[in-house]
Amino acid sequence: MKQLIYIAEDEKNIRETLYSFLENDGYEVHKFLNGADALSFVEKCEPALAVLDVMLPDTDGFALLRKMREKHDFPIIMLTARVTDSDKILGLNVGADDYITKPFNPVEVLARVKSQLRRFLQLGAAVKAP
Repeated sequence: MKQLIYIAEDEKNIRETLYSFLENDGYEVHKFLNGADALSFVEKCEPALAVLDVMLPDTDGFALLRKMREKHDFPIIMLTARVTDSDKILGLNVGADDYITKPFNPVEVLARVKSQLRRFLQLGAAVKAP
């Protein structure tokens, strides 16, 4: 069964590039243009991981991250043009598992996705161990 990844990104070229790289690597990928749709789908079907843009048309990605963290603990990677140290620290403190700035290398994003999923699965196995 393929792992499900959500991408919330309003820039089409970025969204499609990520989609292609992740899908070609064997993931099931759902794309969202805004935070409201992404949050709605998270409530219906929790993904293995989400990639969120910080500057979405309908919401601040940090606010979306906070809402997701209220009920969910799957890995979340922020992907954004906001590059200041204060933005990075805010994202990580609010609950992001990783913070990638634009422009980015899609191969690196894929590696970070794999790393987060591997870590999350190992943590889940450790919790279940006697």
